[in-house]
Amino acid sequence: MEKKLHKSATDRKLVGVCGGIAEYLDVDPTVVRVGWAIITAFGGAGLVAYIACAILMPEAE
Repeated sequence: MEKKLHKSATDRKLVGVCGGIAEYLDVDPTVVRVGWAIITAFGGAGLVAYIACAILMPEAE
């Protein structure tokens, strides 16, 4: 089965971006969310990246 990056349909808090990335990387979604929060806290680039991913990443089938 081919891995594809998409927003999670089952593990979502806002739009499913972190859940989808966690599924793709096969890690715990909490790790991705904490990493994303740290990136956002130090410079704010995480917020812009999250919005971009929410718009660009396809929905799960």
